[in-house]
This record gives sequence, structure tokens and C-alpha cells, in this order.
Amino acid sequence: AVEAGRRALRSAGTGTADTVIVATTTPDRPCPATAPLVATRLGLAGAAAFDVGAVCTGFVYGLATAAGLIAAGVAERVLLIGADTYSTIVDPLDRANAIIFGDGAGAVVLRAGDPDEPGVVGHFDLGSDGAHEDLITVAAGGSRRRATRGRPTDAERHFAMRGKEVYRHAVTRMAASARAALSGAGWTIGDLDHFVPHQANLRILHSVADDLGLSRDRCVTNVDTRGNTGAASIPLALADALAADRIRPGDRLLLTAFGGGLTWGSCLLTWPELTLNPQPERITP
Repeated sequence: AVEAGRRALRSAGTGTADTVIVATTTPDRPCPATAPLVATRLGLAGAAAFDVGAVCTGFVYGLATAAGLIAAGVAERVLLIGADTYSTIVDPLDRANAIIFGDGAGAVVLRAGDPDEPGVVGHFDLGSDGAHEDLITVAAGGSRRRATRGRPTDAERHFAMRGKEVYRHAVTRMAASARAALSGAGWTIGDLDHFVPHQANLRILHSVADDLGLSRDRCVTNVDTRGNTGAASIPLALADALAADRIRPGDRLLLTAFGGGLTWGSCLLTWPELTLNPQPERITP
């Protein structure tokens, strides 16, 4: 999260932000939040800092939160980081999940600006359905598990997902959320240049694109090389697409995500003029 935040600040041509948001399912500890530590390590001590927990939808929820803080005049410049280390919660012997997930972090800087300039985020659609909380879980580690029985088992400490049911909900919820965001903006599928979904798996991504009537070649994917990196997946997909010169200024983007909770969300934006900060050869903690 620190390295991603540092690169984002450099790419934005600034060394400062008055608010730091970290979207994560794998915080360093249940208490305190990870964001204040990240802010301090980035030299942003004193900035408002907090975590957002919406599992794989965390980055889209974080975008909405950042945009709302800026619109309300509470923040002027927000550093939003999606960071997850699924290797800490996925059982390496669980073949259904261990081969899907990866670790990573991606970040963006948002600032106050004019409502008609490229880069404005808006026309969000967010939702949740806690009736299906058991589809994507880590059973232990919270107050509920601790209060009910004794010491948790290894299985209860690990990530669990009911894949077939998750697939059905993910496709349905992401497609519906995407349509709601497009309707709010007055856009159509034909107006989109790129569809950038949370990198759940390729089958889900293509199914959502097909449901929307969107050509698969407009679907930005990197799950084959990065895996599912949770809240980091959308910013990492954006960074990879930008580095490959696939996304260009003025392109219209639809971001869509689905995660545990259940949670889902979508956002529309027009891509601004950006310079991707070159990656160093090595990252040192």
C-alpha cells in the first residue's frame, strides 16, 4: 500500500494529500486501521486516514467515498489505495481458491476540479445484500466468532467461497449495477471505450460483458497474470492498460466490482491525461 501510494503521488506530480483511504480485506490488524500507518510512512502524518472494508468492491466504494468527501468540501486531495494480501488468508492447500488469488496494491490520487473536465468520477451505483453473507467469508477473527465458541479451527481462519453461487450473483449484480450507472449518466453501451471490472475470473468478466452486449475486446483484463487481487484489482488493471497504451485521454470507462457482503458497485469516468510512474526494478519494504 505504501509503495502504490508513493507511485501514485509521484505520477500525480504531488507529494501531498489531506486524506488517505485504504480499501482492504486484509488489514495489518483488526485495530487500528491500516491507513494511518500508511499515511505516516508516506510523510502524510496529520492527514485524515481510514480503511474501507467492502472486500473486492472496496476500490469502487473508496472512489465514491473520496468523491463525496471532495464534493462536500471536507477534502481537497485524496489518496485512494486498494491493497490486499490474500496469501495471508487463503489456505495454500485449497485448490479451489489458492490458484485464483494474488497479492497486490494499486492507487490513485483524486483532487477537486471542474465538473466537466476529464477524470471526473461520478454516476455511481452501489449496493449490498447481507442475506448472502455466507457466500464469501473468513469465519474467524471478528467479534461474532470469538463470542460464540472456543478457539477457531484453521478452516475458520481461512478464506472460503461458494463458487457456483458467487458466479451467479456476480454476473447478475455487476451487469445490473453497470446498467444503473450508465442510465444515471445518460450513456449507452455504445458510448463505452473500455469496461474495467474487478478481476474475479475470466469467465465472470466475459459473462458480464456478454450480458451487457459489450464486445469482449473492450473488457480490460489482467487476471491471467495478476490473479484476483481484491480491492487492488481495478487500479492494477488500469495501470497495466495505461502502460500498454490501451487507455488514452478522452476514453470513456465503466468500472464495476462485486465482492463479499455481498457488495457491488459501478462508476463511470472519462480518462484524463496521465503519466504512469515507471516501476522501480525492486521494491524494498
